[in-house]
Amino acid sequence: MKIVENEVLPTKQECDSSLRNILDALYVLNGKWKIPLILCLVQSPKRFNEIQNALAGISPKVLANELKDLELNDFIKRNVYPTTPVTIIYEATDYSSTLKSVITELSIWGEQHREKVKASMRK
Repeated sequence: MKIVENEVLPTKQECDSSLRNILDALYVLNGKWKIPLILCLVQSPKRFNEIQNALAGISPKVLANELKDLELNDFIKRNVYPTTPVTIIYEATDYSSTLKSVITELSIWGEQHREKVKASMRK
């Protein structure tokens, strides 16, 4: 652990505020599928079955629930077209792009963690 001298520690109020913000973010993005779903739809708009095929392992029930949650939080938009049968296409909203830096940092950290675990297994 690296000790930095003369570093000002955050106050209890700052820590509490930061914790509250993190809990809010995790509440919205919780679960295994939300971020992969957003990434899938940022690439291009897709129909339900296309999303399910892109995300191997997600059940239709879980996918439907996750899509509803993401739509409720304005990360995706559900477009209904009056064709026969009805066509429904899901797409990422502009608000989804606000997660770009978060997703990038998670990706970098995930790669570093994977390498750390691999290195510790070699010992």
